[in-house]
Amino acid sequence: MDRIARIEPFPVHYPDPNDFNTIRRTVLVRVETDHGVVGWGECIAMWPEACKAVALVICEGLLPLLQGEPAQEIEANWLKMRRHVWWYGEGGIASLAISGIDMALWDIAGKIAGKPLYDLLGGLKQDRLLANASSHVNKKGEAACVAEVVGFFEAGFRSCKLGFAKKGESNIGGDPDTDVSFIRALRAALGDDAGILVDIGNGVRWDADTAISVANRMHALGIGWYEEPLYPTDDAGYRRLRANTKVRIASGEREFTEAGYRRQMEFVQAIDVYGVDPARVEGITGFRRVDALATQYNKGMNAHAWSTAITTAASLHLSLASPNTEIFEYKPFGVVVQDDLVAEKLWHKDGWAYPIHAPGLGIEVQEAVVKRLAMP
Repeated sequence: MDRIARIEPFPVHYPDPNDFNTIRRTVLVRVETDHGVVGWGECIAMWPEACKAVALVICEGLLPLLQGEPAQEIEANWLKMRRHVWWYGEGGIASLAISGIDMALWDIAGKIAGKPLYDLLGGLKQDRLLANASSHVNKKGEAACVAEVVGFFEAGFRSCKLGFAKKGESNIGGDPDTDVSFIRALRAALGDDAGILVDIGNGVRWDADTAISVANRMHALGIGWYEEPLYPTDDAGYRRLRANTKVRIASGEREFTEAGYRRQMEFVQAIDVYGVDPARVEGITGFRRVDALATQYNKGMNAHAWSTAITTAASLHLSLASPNTEIFEYKPFGVVVQDDLVAEKLWHKDGWAYPIHAPGLGIEVQEAVVKRLAMP
């Protein structure tokens, strides 16, 4: 039985070309057993102070708790971490810290067993998923924004998810008429069969009436879903939206725990597709628990895989082992944490996302790149 010997957090930063080289941050986690088996995970903390806080919780709280524990007893270790953070947990920094360690322990378990992660999760429920180009709409002028998305489809993608109101040169995001005009022009350029998913974006502050009006106009243009047009905790607004539109509503990527998703499904009852990030929702174990709820309540799942290749790998295994997913998101722009962080880039084939068959997460993390990207 391998036991946990070391847990090391690595706060890293990198430029993101999708946002004009805005600096993004995250925390990578390296776990090593006493027999030398190494697993990798991620805590998508994003802000510099949050990354530092996550690293502190790991080093001073969770490492002493788990050191010497059996690495393959993942559920027991997950519960032990959750019980330890009871005073400051149930979301936020604590959930991020748990996420990275749990992900790394699943990677270790797969490597020890000689099996890909999806096998440990009960096997493949789907052989492949539509490859989705997930990007921010931020170029100057409607024509340039349309042309960029058309280019994604010409490069082989079969679906797109478009974030509005992001940093950049675009005025798309926030003005309903401008936003609808963009989707109308994009639909005309792509044709009727292309999958278009709309993520209204954190920068937008609409009321329920505006969200309903835009939803119905975009529904007529055939969008696949309509993501977070209201603040995520606006329960009354989401209920009104659900009652007054036929478009599928997506939300959830800012939830941290199984309990948060359960509240959404049982109490709010307005969301059709839930965004879930294993680097945020207390790891692979947390994602699986939310996926079980989605099965129970007949909801869709979409892995939020928009950071490094470590989370992309975990999300791909989880998505293909779930009966509730329909697409898989990729960054359509080159970025160091996708292209260089692992020995072999994770990418679609002919517009489809296929399983990774190597043991564990199925990736080989380049530790020299981790060190090169270290935050000061």
